[in-house]
Amino acid sequence: MNLKSIIALAVMIGLSSTPALAKKEKDKNKPLPQGLQMKLDRGGSLPPGWQKKLVKGEVLEEPIYKKSEVVIPVDSEGLLTVRVEGKLIRLIEATREIVDIVDLLNRS
Repeated sequence: MNLKSIIALAVMIGLSSTPALAKKEKDKNKPLPQGLQMKLDRGGSLPPGWQKKLVKGEVLEEPIYKKSEVVIPVDSEGLLTVRVEGKLIRLIEATREIVDIVDLLNRS
């Protein structure tokens, strides 16, 4: 075997093993756990850990979106504003990606 063959073989092995080393993407559209969904259905609030998921750049989960109240309908840019537990959340309607959050309860 010559040097070119060894290099070509090393490159092919390296490229074929790359997907095995890649991190799995989290499923952002998975449903809420059953107990949390029941609590939300009864009008309860989200626990602090789930409230932390309400951050810019994250996707507002569908069950939370369905329970939200639309405050400002979709505008010409495809953005809408909803209210979730004392927070106004501006998001892209098509993807539910959070663009901005205003906390109505903690105004300093």
